[in-house]
Amino acid sequence: MPEIDYEALLVKYPWIIERDKDCILSPDSDGLLCGLLMSHYLGWKIRGFYDGKILILKDRIDPKNCVFLDIEIFRSNIKSVGQHMVLYDKANLPPNWNNFDNCIAANNLRNYDFKNNFKLKYPLGTIHLLLAILGQNKNIPILKHAISALLYTDGVFKNQFNYPENCLSWLEFLGADKDNNPLKKVFKDPHYSTHELMVELQDFFSKINIIGGGKRGGDKMKISDSKGNVKNINPSTGQLEDKTKSQAKAFLEMLAGKTGWAFTPVHWFWGPYKITKFKKGSIKPGKARYNTLLTQNPLSLAIISGLSIEYTLDENGVLD
Repeated sequence: MPEIDYEALLVKYPWIIERDKDCILSPDSDGLLCGLLMSHYLGWKIRGFYDGKILILKDRIDPKNCVFLDIEIFRSNIKSVGQHMVLYDKANLPPNWNNFDNCIAANNLRNYDFKNNFKLKYPLGTIHLLLAILGQNKNIPILKHAISALLYTDGVFKNQFNYPENCLSWLEFLGADKDNNPLKKVFKDPHYSTHELMVELQDFFSKINIIGGGKRGGDKMKISDSKGNVKNINPSTGQLEDKTKSQAKAFLEMLAGKTGWAFTPVHWFWGPYKITKFKKGSIKPGKARYNTLLTQNPLSLAIISGLSIEYTLDENGVLD
C-alpha cells in the first residue's frame, strides 16, 4: 500500500508549517485540539470559530487570510485542513473541483470518494493528520495522559474497535510506524493496557462532565442552534457569554494539561466578535444532486452518510 508523500505535501502546502498564522477553528474537541497544537508549536493565533452555520471572527481580520482548521473550505484562495468526505465520484470531477486546491483534505489525499470508498473513509480526527504532518519537521512528544484526549476526539477510540481494518489501513498510509511520526506514540507504542485505557477514558469523560456542569457539551463551544440562529453570543455586542467562554477555557486548560501543549491566552481571541450567518442545508447523496450543489459554489460541504450531504452557502459572498 502506498504511503503519503509528506515531502510533496509540504511543497504543495508550505503554509501548514509556517509560523504565526491566523486561524479559524471548528468549535468542537477536534478543532480546539488543532488550535492548541498549532498555537503551541507554530505560534498560530486563533481569531474565530466556524461551525457551518455561523462564523464568529475578530473585527478587522479577513477570513480569506486565515487557515480554517477541521473544516474544508471550497474556495481555491482559502487555506483549510479537514477530514470529511467531500467528493462524490472521482471519475466525474465537477468543473470547479479546483476550489479545493488549497485544502488539505484527508480523503482527497487518497483520492477517496463517496461512490467507491465511503466505507473506507478517514476514521481519525483532523488533529491526527496535523500531528503526522508537523512531525516531519518537529519532534512532538506524546505524553501518556495525552492518549485519552487524542483517542476521544471524533470518537476515534470507538472507530479503532468498530473498524479495525480501516483504521490500520489509514495508519499505514499515514506512516504511523515511523519513529519521527507522533502517531506511532499514539497508536503503536503501548502506553496502557486495555483496562488502564478504559480507566483513563472514564476519567476524561468525568472531567468533561464536570466542565459542562453535569450536562453534555463540555467538550465544545455551541455558537448556533439547529436552525442556524446565534447561540451563547450577544448578537448586538458580539460578546461570548461568560459561561460559554469559561467552559471553553476550562476544556482547553484540561487538554493542555493532558498533552503538554501550552494554552497561551494571548493567542486566543474571545470577543467581541463580528458575526456572519450562512445558509445551511442538506440533500440526499446522488450524482445529479451533488453536481447541482457544486454549481451553487458552496462555502463548505461534507458527505456525512448515505442519506445526507450537509452544505453551507455564502449567499452574501463574504468569503468570495
